[in-house]
Amino acid sequence: MEATSKPADAQAALMARLRGASDAFEAAAPIVPGMAAPSLGDAASAQALDELKTAVDHLGDLDMVELLNGAIRALHAGDYGRGEALALEALGRDERQGIAWHVLGVSREKLGDFGSSMRCYEAALQLLPDHGPVAGDLGRLAFRLGLPELAVQFFTHFLASRPGDLEAINNLACALRDTDRSDEAIELVRSAIMQNPGAEGLWNTLGTVLVSRGDGAASLTFFDEALRLLPTYGKAYHNRAFARQDLGDAAGALEDCEAALRNGEEAEANDLATMRFARATALLALGRLREGWEAYEARLSPDLLQVATFVVAKPRWTPGESLAGKRLLVCGEQGLGDEVLFANVLRDAIAAVGDESLLSIVVEYRLVPLFKRSFPKASVTPHRTVRHEGRVYWSAPFIEDWSAIDLWTPMASLLTAFRSTEDAFPRETGYLVADPERVAYWRDQLAAAPGRKVGLLWKSLSLQAERGRQFSPFEQWRPILQTPGVTFVNLQYGDCEAEIALARERFGVEIWEPRGIDLKYDLDDVAALCRAVDLTIGFSNATFNLAGACGAPVWLLTGAAAWTRLGAKTYPWYPQARVFSPPDYNDWSGVMAEVAAALAAEVS
Repeated sequence: MEATSKPADAQAALMARLRGASDAFEAAAPIVPGMAAPSLGDAASAQALDELKTAVDHLGDLDMVELLNGAIRALHAGDYGRGEALALEALGRDERQGIAWHVLGVSREKLGDFGSSMRCYEAALQLLPDHGPVAGDLGRLAFRLGLPELAVQFFTHFLASRPGDLEAINNLACALRDTDRSDEAIELVRSAIMQNPGAEGLWNTLGTVLVSRGDGAASLTFFDEALRLLPTYGKAYHNRAFARQDLGDAAGALEDCEAALRNGEEAEANDLATMRFARATALLALGRLREGWEAYEARLSPDLLQVATFVVAKPRWTPGESLAGKRLLVCGEQGLGDEVLFANVLRDAIAAVGDESLLSIVVEYRLVPLFKRSFPKASVTPHRTVRHEGRVYWSAPFIEDWSAIDLWTPMASLLTAFRSTEDAFPRETGYLVADPERVAYWRDQLAAAPGRKVGLLWKSLSLQAERGRQFSPFEQWRPILQTPGVTFVNLQYGDCEAEIALARERFGVEIWEPRGIDLKYDLDDVAALCRAVDLTIGFSNATFNLAGACGAPVWLLTGAAAWTRLGAKTYPWYPQARVFSPPDYNDWSGVMAEVAAALAAEVS
């Protein structure tokens, strides 16, 4: 191979990690509003296919040239099945023809067969002397599959093979952004813009990097410039909508979401699905619940790469269809916190079917004991999610008698029928029931600690890029943690040693740590602990939702136009919640001071 290639062992390690990510059991992931991926290029773009044709025309085997050119013509026409068939015919003649593997990889990627596509690209990478474009395609595939660390390595290889290439620079910057290396991403894009000020894609990407850092206000300048250069740039409208929602401008966000869809004809299916989902959350953020929940069905589009395909061999319930007397299977979806949040609607579903025993609830396995206690007559079993060939599949393997089920529905789809206005949310607190014996146990454990007992939540396990900006730096908790008359209780799952040590050494505060409980896995006990403390303060994560759903007092730190607020001043899901919001995510100091003052008043 040429000097630009990676050492064979490093290349093999990269591919092994990419393969390992393609087939695995995993927890369901939430579908969250996010930026339309501003990565550039398409393995089946006219330019990419013309480059492949040029390489094919230099082959000596005329029959091979005819087959592969036929496959490339099929890809140009969007006939990916024929492209695949002709590439396979070419490989039947010569299984070591690297270009044929590349063409097959493109065909299968466009057909949505990501695992097989990846293996085809791997074969091409091994066989082609000029394999920079293959590395670029692999980088885009890794990026689409949510593996930005691997994408960085493939895009770095692609850029090394084509120094100065704008597509390679842009895509590497996107991957750097999503691995929290925003300073590197900014410098890479800034340098490229200095040489290419008319490249609208680079301005758009620079805006997304600033949004991921929580600086929505500064990002608007760059999205505006991208749109000045290309007024029909759908992705830039979408990403500007994302920034506007961060700044509390839900109406402006909706306006840009709709402009994105009007100008999204050239966008890939995944980006269009992302735009439709973003529009749904903008509607919800404005409190337009009836049309918002209808639009929220976009979360189930198969074009969203992170969406789970439900493997359920029963008819799906549709909103408006009577549930009276129906044996209904309700499927928890989108991740642990969302399953708890959306369970707000289960009592309404029970009333609609007429008898709790008609309800079958399938949730994440850690939630099963809590849901069984909360809905004692319903059947409660765990689901399983599996990633295979780049796709996620949801199943309910522990349902023993499928003949006892008439209809099924994803849990959030019930919101269309039962939560179409803010007034439709129940005013009573708590729809899940913590174990009373464990609540008493934890109150006894906390009895010796002085003052009010306040649970603390300051982060999520997923803090990369877009998600991370929604959480303040731990340093800014100082005024809250130094409130006199309070014992702070750690409810935060994950590795917390650094933050707890920082509180001790810099703030002079000892955070009380519960013993004999795994805060990530023992969720039934976590719910009891949340009921035992006097108050929980934190950002929205799985534990916060457990506390709120069990009726515990909660203070929520969240964005001014976060869609889950549903356009309300309060937090409709948990009527006992008090909400604190910064004007944007770039400066948390003001709202943290506000929380500290409110807590001091509460204690005194």
